[in-house]
Amino acid sequence: MVTLLKWTVPDYHHLIEQGLLDGKKVELLDGDLVTMAPEEPLHSYTTTTVADYLRQNLHGLALVREAHPITLSQSEPEPDIAIVLAPQERYKERHPQADDIFWLIEIANSTQAYDLNDKKQIYAQEGIPEYWVADLSKRQLFIFRAPDKEDYRLQQTHSEGIIHSQAFPEIKISVQEMFHW
Repeated sequence: MVTLLKWTVPDYHHLIEQGLLDGKKVELLDGDLVTMAPEEPLHSYTTTTVADYLRQNLHGLALVREAHPITLSQSEPEPDIAIVLAPQERYKERHPQADDIFWLIEIANSTQAYDLNDKKQIYAQEGIPEYWVADLSKRQLFIFRAPDKEDYRLQQTHSEGIIHSQAFPEIKISVQEMFHW
């Protein structure tokens, strides 16, 4: 029988502090060190475009963070975009945690299966209220809401139109403008 070593968040932080992960693109997901997919130009472009669009529309109501860690109970992923509580100073000594997060967005060009399954379950288990996955190949935005212990109970799929986040229902978000579809 093979037993895999599971890492805790403090173990992971220790590896980082010791420089053992320098130059390695990994994230901690449910106790596993997972290699992150290389970032293609379209992925980078979309992440920047979406983050800029959300910053303009949220008008300082929240911080929009790009590809920075969040700390969860057994994971420290780096979502493409995290919309979190302000002010920035609250993250000087720590990364945003589940209670700080309004919603997360993953941009998927080759990681759709992973983002729509493993990451979605982790985020639901942690109680992240809202999770969006932009599938660039299909030009679809999956929105997940109402997390429970294992998954999200509500799912919507959009390729156009106006949508609203749960956290800021008064803000109109255009799918076409956000993704330039």
